Amino acid sequence: MAGLQELGDGHILIADGAWGTLLDALSLRDGHGPSRGAPPEQWVLDEPEAVLDIGRSYAAVGPDILMTNTMGGSRIKLARAGLADRVEEINRRAVELSVEAAGGRIPVFASVGPTGEFMAPLGDIGEAEMVAAFAEQIAALLAGGANGIVIETMFDLRETKAALRAARDQSEVPVVASMTFDKGRSGYATIMGVPPEQAAEELQAAGADIVGSNCGHGMENMVEVIALMRPATDLPLWAKPNAGMPRLQAGQAVFEETPEDMVAHFGKLVAAGAHVIGGCCGTTPEHIRALIDARDHLVGQTDG
Repeated sequence: MAGLQELGDGHILIADGAWGTLLDALSLRDGHGPSRGAPPEQWVLDEPEAVLDIGRSYAAVGPDILMTNTMGGSRIKLARAGLADRVEEINRRAVELSVEAAGGRIPVFASVGPTGEFMAPLGDIGEAEMVAAFAEQIAALLAGGANGIVIETMFDLRETKAALRAARDQSEVPVVASMTFDKGRSGYATIMGVPPEQAAEELQAAGADIVGSNCGHGMENMVEVIALMRPATDLPLWAKPNAGMPRLQAGQAVFEETPEDMVAHFGKLVAAGAHVIGGCCGTTPEHIRALIDARDHLVGQTDG
């Protein structure tokens, strides 16, 4: 099984791609899945075989890291769908499905995403409550057999640090802290105004093993974000861009960045400082296969 110690030797690891994109496609094409409006995590309860098949589809192309269908798996988030009493079951089972899909060959890093609520004083959630919610989720993920935790798609540094604290209090598994940045008139920042440089510096200080960015835009923008983070930290950098910016077609989000489009920027992303590269919204196993091929080609050129 590949290990993150390879990062210390200058290796580039490839993570998997989007799960929600494939679940949405399955629902639209074949009518599978929970009732309309249910959270993606409910697939774990209602159609575990479909979730397992997605994990297998990514494992088959050979990534170094496989993830889980648990981004919205905190009690605070699941409560909106009436699933607050099933936090442990959903998260543990989701990891078990990914572990089965990985077949003992690929480490499983479990996804932990934002709660969708603001912390006080902007909102009603205090720090202790936020840490407790993440701790409950992460405990279940670890019980399911997760080899690492990925705190991802975050906008608020305080919430990200609360998740980091929850992870660090419970385990010594590797923890990734990844935030989402948009490009505005004054440069890149999260919707809460956090620039990439600040995120990298503060998340390293808060105990992350890997820092980086996911979602947002496509590969070209991710190159710029990673280049901004690189001088601010000496940790490995995580990069999981979308397959470009989505456009609405018949009420559905369509991502137009092909595997070939992503690969065209792979070398630049590595040169900018990325150590772990995968895909977020709109990406598929075909995108991940192309990234693996691009990595292997780059390694071959270096060795040659």
